[in-house]
Amino acid sequence: MLLLRIVGALVVIGIGSGIVAYLFTGDRRFLGLSWRLTKYALIVAFVVLALMFLERVIAL
Repeated sequence: MLLLRIVGALVVIGIGSGIVAYLFTGDRRFLGLSWRLTKYALIVAFVVLALMFLERVIAL
């Protein structure tokens, strides 16, 4: 769980830095980077939650 928290914090830092870089430069490529990072982080989060749910169901 500690590893997931560290990865989550790094993802939030990455998304935030992409948005801040866009605000400073106006280059839309940073928004694209932030959007892709958000999309993949949500996919990974749903997979982890699904695995945790399946673990609970199988353990019953």
